[in-house]
Amino acid sequence: MAGRNFLFVPGPTNVPDRIMRAMMVSMEDHRSPDFPLLTRTIMPGLKRVFRTERGTPFVFPSSGTGCWEAAITNTLSPGDTVLAARFGQFSHLWIAMCEKHGLNVQIVDVDWGTGVPVEQYAEILRHDTQHKIKAVLACHNETATGVSSDIGAVRRALDDAKHPALLFVDAVSSLASIDFRFDDWGVDMAVSGSQKGLMLPAGLGILCASQKALDMHAEAKLARSYFDLQDMLNANKTGYFPYTPALPLLYGLVEALTMIEEEGLDNIFARHEYLAAGVRAAVQDGWGMKLCAKEPKWHSNTVSAVMVPEGVNGADVISRAYNRYNLSLGAGLSKMAGKLFRIGHLGDMNEVHLMSAIAGAEMAMLDCGIKVRAGSGVAAASEFWRTHRVPVGLDASVAEQIALAKAA
Repeated sequence: MAGRNFLFVPGPTNVPDRIMRAMMVSMEDHRSPDFPLLTRTIMPGLKRVFRTERGTPFVFPSSGTGCWEAAITNTLSPGDTVLAARFGQFSHLWIAMCEKHGLNVQIVDVDWGTGVPVEQYAEILRHDTQHKIKAVLACHNETATGVSSDIGAVRRALDDAKHPALLFVDAVSSLASIDFRFDDWGVDMAVSGSQKGLMLPAGLGILCASQKALDMHAEAKLARSYFDLQDMLNANKTGYFPYTPALPLLYGLVEALTMIEEEGLDNIFARHEYLAAGVRAAVQDGWGMKLCAKEPKWHSNTVSAVMVPEGVNGADVISRAYNRYNLSLGAGLSKMAGKLFRIGHLGDMNEVHLMSAIAGAEMAMLDCGIKVRAGSGVAAASEFWRTHRVPVGLDASVAEQIALAKAA
């Protein structure tokens, strides 16, 4: 098919040309005397992205799933109890991993389309006076349903209960896209990956650990080998890795961190909020359709999950978009299969780029018999973006403008 593929799944995301060029490197000796210069460039940059001075970042040749495993195996023992909510495919998969490792998972099932149930967490933690719960799991951004959760509120629930449990956060589709504060929120393990807000190909698992979490290593009895953080710490201290690193991706990561520094994290967060608000205008005001996220407080700034009308299979919309218009949209997963399609709007993106996803999705829906007015989504997004200034930082005026647009 002529023309480029338009990639709007919520990961992997589009890789900027600068990063692709940075990865075009010859292979080198990863034990050479010069190699530590690369490692010592990356780690400070990751700390700034996680917004931490006290946390320790790790980079594994893996996906984010590998860092899920690293988080639990380096801190917990068989039979330990962890608290987790299930409200989407990825929160479900993290729970399933914990169960496979022999952990006792206290599961709070909530509606898909909502997020971390902070009030229920708070009540459970208050009643756990013997502190049987060793870790609390929270998915910052549930990619499958387009839902973001308040991690700061989870930390407050732990503090109010004076509970010593570790706080583990899945930040795979939020890091470098949605405001994330490792130190301020008292996070102990934050898990992410290279293929979303960091604008790289898949292949790097990114983890940040608190000292409290690292101190659990000696007591933790879950089996670990490849994901042993002590091995990584020992090697990273000298600027090396305990096994062969993914060299081109590391060079790409250096360039990605440079791009993030140039734009500024607050500007990146504001841009994502601004772009997401335009997509929501297209979905709700233009098409008259609903998002999977049940309330505005759950709206994700990195992915919008669009519910299709009853009698329509969302997979047909996705297939039509791909085969006819060379547009890749995200599918509904697990219990949401066929009920929605997803537009990813994170990473390297602007209004005109994102407009192609709205236009293509609109054409695919019309082809599949969904009764939207041609051009309505594009018009609504255009109206929003034209009448709201490009934001600079997370200032009150931008938030006020977006709030007024939602209320109109």
